[in-house]
Amino acid sequence: MIRIIKHAAITAIAASVIVSAQANASAEYTLRFSHFFPEVSGPSKGLFQKWAEAVEAESNGRIDVQMYPSSTLAKPPAQYDAVKNSIADVSVSVQGYTANRFPLTQIVELPGVSQGAAQGSCIVQSLYDEGLISNEYSQTKPLFLFTHGPGGIHTTEKEIKVPKDLEGLRIRRPTAVVAKLLEGLGAQPVGMPAPDSYQSTQRGVIDGVALPWEGQYTFRLNELTQYHTDVGGLYTLAFIMTINKSFYNRLPADLKKVIDHNSGMAWSKKAATVFDDLDEKGRAQAIEMGHNITVIEGGAENPLWKPVLYQATEDYLNELQQKGLPAYKVYARAVELSQSACK
Repeated sequence: MIRIIKHAAITAIAASVIVSAQANASAEYTLRFSHFFPEVSGPSKGLFQKWAEAVEAESNGRIDVQMYPSSTLAKPPAQYDAVKNSIADVSVSVQGYTANRFPLTQIVELPGVSQGAAQGSCIVQSLYDEGLISNEYSQTKPLFLFTHGPGGIHTTEKEIKVPKDLEGLRIRRPTAVVAKLLEGLGAQPVGMPAPDSYQSTQRGVIDGVALPWEGQYTFRLNELTQYHTDVGGLYTLAFIMTINKSFYNRLPADLKKVIDHNSGMAWSKKAATVFDDLDEKGRAQAIEMGHNITVIEGGAENPLWKPVLYQATEDYLNELQQKGLPAYKVYARAVELSQSACK
């Protein structure tokens, strides 16, 4: 009986491999999709894989999407260049992982601009669609932009209630913009991509991380950080899914339409839903684990936090403006969107 079951299993696997091989053989184009999230993570399964399935289905199998999760093709800061240089055909990048490259896009990171992934994604995609930040993406063809939810502060041994509590603490920061916020609050920012945060926290290289609840859940940081501080509107990180221009231009018109159909605001909203849902899971997990969660009344508008956070905002906008970039125009539009179309 055992042999029969084993034989049946082997036959099923072999059949699956044959079907897969036949599907790949019938594809006219193979699209290599690279990202840094774990293969089993919510963003990977709930967003990137869904996009791949949609493209394969709508192309009737003429486009075969091969997934390369967990930075197997490129390290997190190199994901955008991987597409630009044809190492990958599509990738997901955090713009702020490469400093000074997407400065106007990173305005969405500033305190108070966004309160959640749905709002932030709407804002950053709208800024792109309106042409206010599109010049930053001339080297690839963006598919859609989105953000994660509100970033928080998560520490291993110390509860953070007021900015003074951060003095001297080594806190992982995702981008240079968030580094300025943390420096103003008295922390020592340590730059690293999210996937590197677990090991650095485990080894005591850092005392905590700046991450959204989604990141705590996706990268298992709730296992190591038992103190959490929610400062509503502290920051929100921008992402982009983009495609290699040459790959896109090689496609016939009908397959270009498939890619175009799986681009823009509709997919930005789908991304936001995934990240907002994961924020809920991350927070619920911390509560279930009995962690200490401090919610700052008024968030970024709290009198103890606001002076530092908004000084950092002013400094960032001034810096860009002095370089000849329309920082105040983009910021004003981002705030307007947050109060109207993206409310």
